[in-house]
Amino acid sequence: MHHSLADDRNISHKDPKVVDSILEEIRIAYGKEAPMKESHGKIHDYLGMNLDFTVKGKVSITMFDYIKNMLNELPIDMAEVAVMPVATHLFEVSDSGVKLKASEAELFHHNVAKLLFL
Repeated sequence: MHHSLADDRNISHKDPKVVDSILEEIRIAYGKEAPMKESHGKIHDYLGMNLDFTVKGKVSITMFDYIKNMLNELPIDMAEVAVMPVATHLFEVSDSGVKLKASEAELFHHNVAKLLFL
C-alpha cells in the first residue's frame, strides 16, 4: 500500500494496517497544527515526480509535467534550435561576454537548479 503526504513524505508497506498505524501517529502528533493531506492509491505526484505502482512489483517514475511546467516558465526567445548539441566554443572563456540582468540571471540559475534536480 502506498500513501503520499503533502509535506513531501511517502509511506509504503505491504501491510496496509502498518501504514494506517503510522499515519494515525502522525495525525496525533502534528494534526492539530494543520490538517494533513494524503493521497491513496497506486499513482502519486511526489516532488515533481509521478510514481506509478500500477504494475505489481514495479514502479514507473516520470517527470513529464515537471518538464512541461519548466518549459512554460522559460522565455519565448529561448525556443530556438541549435545546429549541433555541443558548440565548438563550449569550453572557451570569453572576457567579452555581456552579463545578464539580475532578473535574467535569477531565472537562469533557477532553471539550472531545476535541470540538475531533473
